[in-house]
Amino acid sequence: MKIKSSSKYLMSAVVAAASGMAMANADVEKNIADSKNWAMQAGDMYNQRYSKLTQINAGNVGKMQVAWTFSTGVLRGHEGSPLVIGDTMYIHSAFPNKVFAVDLNTNKIKWKYEPKQDPAVIPQMCCDTVNRGVAYAEGKVFLQQADSMLVALDAKTGKEVWKTKNGDPKLGAVNTNAPHVFKDKVITGISGGEWGVRGYVAAYDIKTGKQVWKGYSVGPDAEMLIDPAKTTTWMDGKVAPVGPDSSLKTWKGDQWKIGGGTTWGWYSYDKALNAMFYGTGNPSTWNPSQRPGDNKWSMSIWSRDVDTGKVNWVYQMTPFDEWDFDGINEMILADIKVKGKDTKALVHFDRNGFAYTMDRTNGALLVAEKYDPKVNWATHVDMKTGRPQVVAKYSTAQNGPDKNTKGICPAALGSKDQQPASFDPKTGLFYVPTNHVCMDYEPFKVEYTAGQPYVGATLAMFPAPGSHGGMGNYITWDAGNGKIVQSKPEKFSVWSGALNTAGGISCYGTLEGYLKCVDAKDITKELYKFKTPSGIIGNVFTYEFKGKQYIGVYSGIGGWAGIGMAAGLEKDSDGLGAVGGYKELAQYTELGGSLTIFALPGQ
Repeated sequence: MKIKSSSKYLMSAVVAAASGMAMANADVEKNIADSKNWAMQAGDMYNQRYSKLTQINAGNVGKMQVAWTFSTGVLRGHEGSPLVIGDTMYIHSAFPNKVFAVDLNTNKIKWKYEPKQDPAVIPQMCCDTVNRGVAYAEGKVFLQQADSMLVALDAKTGKEVWKTKNGDPKLGAVNTNAPHVFKDKVITGISGGEWGVRGYVAAYDIKTGKQVWKGYSVGPDAEMLIDPAKTTTWMDGKVAPVGPDSSLKTWKGDQWKIGGGTTWGWYSYDKALNAMFYGTGNPSTWNPSQRPGDNKWSMSIWSRDVDTGKVNWVYQMTPFDEWDFDGINEMILADIKVKGKDTKALVHFDRNGFAYTMDRTNGALLVAEKYDPKVNWATHVDMKTGRPQVVAKYSTAQNGPDKNTKGICPAALGSKDQQPASFDPKTGLFYVPTNHVCMDYEPFKVEYTAGQPYVGATLAMFPAPGSHGGMGNYITWDAGNGKIVQSKPEKFSVWSGALNTAGGISCYGTLEGYLKCVDAKDITKELYKFKTPSGIIGNVFTYEFKGKQYIGVYSGIGGWAGIGMAAGLEKDSDGLGAVGGYKELAQYTELGGSLTIFALPGQ
């Protein structure tokens, strides 16, 4: 009997391996398949931020009204969005990272979780105490706290199921990212590039919290989970193996040990490839003369096997970063035509001002073009080498330490930061919230001290000159050809995540606090505008409950753009230059974390 039983088990395992290995987490898949839910931070595993709901559409969105509001009781910047699973909404906040479960039938708070975190973590967070949201799977809510504790909560009661430490905040290793559930793992990253933290992603078992694998961004092959013969990159016009010590060869001495490459952005997953995709951030320090070399694999796009963490392919966008063009922005997966050819694409709008279209199956570079016309630090990306062609005038390394390099576009916060774009399969376009900001950048020598800032540069930021006078644009982008289709100017950076729906609308928030919805076919047509209680750096989301569609967004000024207001900073150079650049914001909005939910009247 035992032999038969084990044979039966073996056979089922073989069947699972043949057919089910490509499955994502079945519970998450079920929840995201129901458009009534908003079951992941991006709405799906492809990071498309698109909903099939149509009740609110281009013809009636102008009639939307506020349905209800909710205060988180926290003043700092509110990024990400709530999740909606069935009749429950899961709401999160900035530090101290509260989580609320709200009954949508009654708007009653089912439970509240407020972790006890050491406030000493606050000064270890470079650019506000934001949190980008929770994840949900199999009756658990997953929270990545600022102090690096990854926590699983019982979705019905809010009680801790397990928790595990992901990093050491005393060394500057803190967390702002949302965790992501792919298959049987919850995957998270780390912040702290401005503290010399060596970046990584780590996968934990969703049932126990036990670490399954951990892959670093820089350093020895074994610690990055790179196979020199099998892991590939784009070089000499083709996909080729990275070869041995691909990272170590590009750092001086042991600088890689405090080399940055942190991973605090959004992750996507393709179950057919069993691969996750994400970006790594800037190398430490911001003074490039202290770390000669390409500093691989900071500033890179990664594909990893979700089961093992092994690296399938990796591509570096900004070798030897001289400007803090942190590469963590989301990877949007979409099956589109690229220059007329059907392609399983990965589309990434990088901080450096270039939008990349890759073949996600192998990492081939297909398109790399500027998505803001004022980008000037490089003329173009050489499609054979994959390297940007740097303009000497704007090279902070060539100009050297203690020299102020002026007029670099974009500024360090990039042509886009973490605010995620959306993809609309009906129009075939990407809808991108952007920063239209330039900077002056003066590097200086800095010594590394564990647990202390390790920046080494003074910055000043200002609106892109010779343009519309504002600091932002909302654009549509043709990723198959690398072209801006339309651009809608905004007074301030658009720091809110976009949402598109099958109703033909595209919605985003502004730093002054407006929720705006435009016509997806013509984004210059503003269909709806409403001023929420505070500036919006949260991501617009939608759901349906009891036959009624709702659109919602967090307001709560903060993040890097709003750090002056959020942290009470006053010097123009504070907040790594953002305080001076966004000083006028205080005339338009005030602090306060809240959620505003909109719906059509009378349905």
